[in-house]
Amino acid sequence: MKPCEHEKEHELAKELAVKNMPNEGALSKLSELFKAISEPSRLKILFALRQGEMCVQHIVESVGGKQSAVSHQLRILKDSHVIKSRRDGQNIVYSLADEHVIAVLELANIHLNCEVEV
Repeated sequence: MKPCEHEKEHELAKELAVKNMPNEGALSKLSELFKAISEPSRLKILFALRQGEMCVQHIVESVGGKQSAVSHQLRILKDSHVIKSRRDGQNIVYSLADEHVIAVLELANIHLNCEVEV
């Protein structure tokens, strides 16, 4: 096998990768987080909630679909700590858990428009 012309740089990158690799528990949690947000109807809910908190009725009107299906997706997002809820009289109001969720959505959206050479 021919030696790599960037051997030193690649070796340093490998060492940094090993040193900075999250542990198995953290990787598992990250994987579960990405699974929770990867479903299209859940993404629609997250993009709707990016505009501000809403009750289920307004989320349904924003994303379309049936109330029961949206409620199911809200439960998954809440169980994954991506969104939070609070009671407001008779209604439950949902919002994004924190500003990091907004950052992930915005970065993903920017990445879609990034021209990457393959």
